[in-house]
Formats: sequence, C-alpha cells, structure tokens
Amino acid sequence: MVKGANVGLGGLGDGDVDSVVVSLGWVSPTGEGDADVSVLLLGENQKVRGDADFYFYNNACAPDGSVQLLGKTPVGEGSEDRISFDLTAIPQDVATILIAASRYESARFDELEDLRLTLNDASGEPLLRYAIDDAGGVSALIFGELYRRGDEWKFRAVGQGYEAGFAALATAHGVDIEDDAEDNAAVPEHSLMPADTEQSEPTVTVAVPAPRKPADEAAPAKKTARPRTSKKKVTLPKARKKSLAENESWKGARLFPVSALKSDRDREMRATSVLLAVMAQVPEFGRRLTAGFGAPAGRMETFTEVSLPHGDSPRRPDGVIRVERAGKLWTALVETKTNGNPLKAEQVQAYADIAARRGYEAVITLSNDVALEGSPLVEVKIDRRRKNKVSLWHLSWAEVAYQAQMLIRHEGVGNPAHAWLLEELLTYLHHENSGLHGFQNMGSAWVPVRNGIQDETLCQGDPRALDAVESWERLIRQVSLGLGGELGQKVLPVQRARRGTDAAARRARMADELCQDGRLQAELRIEGVPGVLAVTADLRTGKIRTSIETPAPEQGYPLSWAKRIVRHLAEAPADLHIETLIEGETGGARGTLERLRPEPGDMLPKSGARITGFRLSLLKGMGSSRGNTESGFIRSVDEAVYKFYGGVVVHVDRLTGGKGAGAEQLARV
Repeated sequence: MVKGANVGLGGLGDGDVDSVVVSLGWVSPTGEGDADVSVLLLGENQKVRGDADFYFYNNACAPDGSVQLLGKTPVGEGSEDRISFDLTAIPQDVATILIAASRYESARFDELEDLRLTLNDASGEPLLRYAIDDAGGVSALIFGELYRRGDEWKFRAVGQGYEAGFAALATAHGVDIEDDAEDNAAVPEHSLMPADTEQSEPTVTVAVPAPRKPADEAAPAKKTARPRTSKKKVTLPKARKKSLAENESWKGARLFPVSALKSDRDREMRATSVLLAVMAQVPEFGRRLTAGFGAPAGRMETFTEVSLPHGDSPRRPDGVIRVERAGKLWTALVETKTNGNPLKAEQVQAYADIAARRGYEAVITLSNDVALEGSPLVEVKIDRRRKNKVSLWHLSWAEVAYQAQMLIRHEGVGNPAHAWLLEELLTYLHHENSGLHGFQNMGSAWVPVRNGIQDETLCQGDPRALDAVESWERLIRQVSLGLGGELGQKVLPVQRARRGTDAAARRARMADELCQDGRLQAELRIEGVPGVLAVTADLRTGKIRTSIETPAPEQGYPLSWAKRIVRHLAEAPADLHIETLIEGETGGARGTLERLRPEPGDMLPKSGARITGFRLSLLKGMGSSRGNTESGFIRSVDEAVYKFYGGVVVHVDRLTGGKGAGAEQLARV
C-alpha cells in the first residue's frame, strides 16, 4: 500500500478477517535502535473515550481480549512488534483504532530503516504491507489505522509523524497528559482531527507512560516526575509457610503428578492434558498462547482423546482447542511431543488435511524443539485452493514456560486460584520426569563439526556446519526465553544482517564463518540494560566468552571512571576481564578485575588516547557433548549467560544509573 490509501479487509482474502495480527517492524543499522508500540481506540469524534482506550507496554491487553500487544518476535534483521485485534470484540462506539510507535527522547524514526506495517489474517496469511519511506525526523509515528465503514472494517495507510513525540500525538486525540509530561506536549506536525471537529471537546485524563529510555543514554540534568501509569493487579505467590511434614521424605501432593510417568506416550498424554486444562481455566494464559495464532477472544474449551475420521482408520490428535465468539467457532488440532522425540511430517500432514476438510482453522505442534524463522520444523503441504485455509503453528515447551512465568511472577493475575494453577503448571514443566525441558540436543552434526574445526578439516559448504548454526540459533532463542522469564523482561536475540537478507542466507553466511574461524556468535538485547550481551563459543579453544560493552561517561576524568568501575564491580568475579576501548584502535589496556583492584589506573592508555568505553568479559569452559547433561554444550552456554548476567550485568546496570534489577530473581535459579 501507499501512504493515504485505504482498503476494506473483507476484500483482501477469503480467510477470516474478524481476527487480525498487525506487525510493526524496522531495522536499526547499529542493531540498538528500538521503539515502543501503542494503540489508541477513538470514538466518532476521533478522541479516546477513557483511560481503557490506551494500550502500551505496561497495559498490554484489553480485558475482553479485543486488543493484545503480543510483544517482540525475532525476525531475520531484528524483531517485530505484533498486535492482535479481535474486531468482533471491539466496542460499537469505537470508530477508529490508531496503531502507533514512539522513540526515546532525542531518537528519531529517520535513524531507522525499512519501516513497515504488515497485516495478517487469522490463519497467518499476509493481507497487506505498507512501507514508510518518508518518516523524517519525528519521534512518534502513526503507522496506520483500522476504522469502521458501516459493518465493514477498513485499513488506512497513515504514515503520520509528530516531532514532539507521543505526548503530542496523544494530546491531539483527547488525552490530557499528567505531571511534567505535559511540558513535552506540543502542536503535532500535522493534525489528524477532522476539520469540523470542535476544539472544545472535553478531554479525558489518561496517564501516558514515559518512553522506556535505554539505560546507556545520558541522564537529564534535571530530574522530572515520571507520568503515572496504570498498574495491573498482581497476585504474587504467598510466602511458603513452615512445612508440617515429619521429614524431607514426605512430598506434598501435586495437582499434576509426574512420578508415575513411565513412557514417552504417557508423558505426551499427561503434558497435553495438563496444558490444555490450564489454558481453559486461566483465560489470561489461554488467550496469551492462542492470540498470535489468530484465535478470537472468547469462551475456550479444550479436549483430549478425540477421534476424527481419516481414510480407513480414525486419527486421534493429542488435543483440540475450541474458542467460541459471537456464535462462531475457532478450532485447532494439537500434536504434542516430549523429550527429544521429533514431530512426524506424515502425522502433521494428516491433521492438516483433516482440519481443511472439517473447516478447522489451525494445527498447533508442541515439542522441545524451537522453530526458526523461515524454516518450518516439518514440511506440510497446505492446499491453498480450499476455501478454508489451515495455518500451521509451533510452540516450544520453553515458550509455554516463559508465558506462564511472565504472568504469575511478573505481570500477575487477579484470581488467586488462577495463580495457584499457573504455579502448579510451572512445577510440572520444570520437573525432571516431565520430558518438557526444551531444546536439549545439538544434533548429530555437532561432534563432527567440533572435531573438524579442531582438526582444521571442516570445509566451507559442508552441510553439517549449517546444521550446527541452526542448532545454535535454537539454543540462543531458548536461552533468551529462560532469562526473560526469570527477569520479567524481554530478552531477544539481535540479528545483524544486510537489508533484504533472508534468514536462510544469513545462516549460510554464519556457517561459512564457522568453518573459517571456528566460532559461533550471538547477541542478546535485554530490556532496560545498556548495550548487548555477546556470547561467543570458540570451538578451537573450547571456551565460551560472554561480554558486554559500556560507554565511557560523558563527564569526569578517566582515572575517576576507572576507580568507579572497580568500585561498582566489587562483587563481580575476580577473573572478570576488563578491556579499555580506544578511539580508532582495536583495543587498549586490559587485565583481570583481581589485578586491577589495587591499581585501577592500569586500565588507562599510556598515550592519553581518547577512551570510548570498556568491554567486560568472562571466559568459561565449553561442554564437550552435544546434549544437556552436566558436561554438555547446551548446559555450559546456559550457565555462562546466567552467571554473566547475575555476576556482571547487574553491576553494569548500577554503574550506568540503574538499580541492577534481576539479581534477586536469578539467585533462585
């Protein structure tokens, strides 16, 4: 679409457009640029009706499920923010839905590339794409809007910017900014109010959030009050009382016992039943898992032991999910695997065929494996000639645990019984006998690749190198989910690639680099943490390096910087490596924290060259086996990331003015 164009959703495809997912994406040349997504519901007067009409990162879901911010999802060149809309649940007096994003303080959208909006139907089929090439120097941007025309929903490509930021955008639509935030409100670059709208319309007071400023930006000289934000009711687990058991051999009764599970089939049946039962009983959790699959917000029922006709013999999917909304049914078949068991293509294909014939919308697969962008776990042929389109989705058990952790331990649920159910589910997922421990095998190519690198016999183009790269990407995605679930913050892999490079080409390049230098590399961006956490597995030396760079302060003297670093890293591991980064050079003075503690000045360059920052690194031995055992590679990477965050990153956060949030959570792991 082009700027200003509009189109009716009903005419875009023959799929279901009552539920749609809108994705906002961009590419940062530095890999560090980002923005916050927000949604405004407007009445006929193009004003919000109340504070419930404003959705952002701290108020991500409507109670009726009509709007849900699904968060960031990794894509080939970074990440996309996705928003789910159940258009049948949007109140009748809402005429327009604005979809916008805002940047932090002085950051502008012209610093980002490939600004785009895409809209998919309930089956995941792309319906439209709108690229914004002329954003300009604005800090808030309306990408597009959904609006009613009679009984039909339409989409308009807006691409409208506000130089004064989100406060100006909100003010233009009836939001009264509170506290010092109103000092930032200004007349927008272009007003979107209809010409006949009265300026004296009563405004509604809404607490607009301050943008989440990256911790590595300089703090303002004068501290201003942060605008108030609405807080969701949080139900935290109560402190555990002293046990009444006579001794430690007495085990408390569990809602979902795992001790009797003897076979993989038992584990699959129990895992499916446990998960689907909790999804049906905890609406927040069920909606969170299905919204991204195009399911509407409505009454959910789940089933197991279902028999469906298919040829000479019936098929029995592990489970079925049904959601009812306004008399319409959305149905998904569920196929589950536990331990390291792979999904079978012929089995999933049969369920896709059954779903197509019976008018079902989706097939959902669940396993310990992690799906990669642009690379499905199983190849399934979907007959696009059928009127009913069936979408294929995958969930890893690590993603299920992450969503449960985010709800119960960080965002909260309002019902104590629901909180208890989620805690029981987490206990089940993490039990050693459940078989739901996530990605736990680097694959058959791992040992030959490792040996080939050490022997210098691995050649470029060897398909085993590509297998190792794909396994590495799955592992990093799982590490991100685990760390994010513990911290209650978004943790996303950073994908640095040339514009227009697809995921397959990026992995092929990484495989060539692995053959050349013997290293696998990844970067993790942790919400609210300065810089990125880099992870490098050097297969030649058998070491894992975790590191982070922190910029040099803008004020003060180099010696005071060095003393401050040593002081704030007092509790960090003594073998932490500190390297001084010099402008125009590859590196400066370096040493371990233990050596630098008595003489911080040793980290300063003798030439007096300009210091641009400091790199903090830890080295750890790499596990040799391909599995998740104590001596396995997967376990060693996981432990290296957790140790580095808990021992170093939290102190870097304090060093740059943060509070080191997350150390307490990681102490439990």
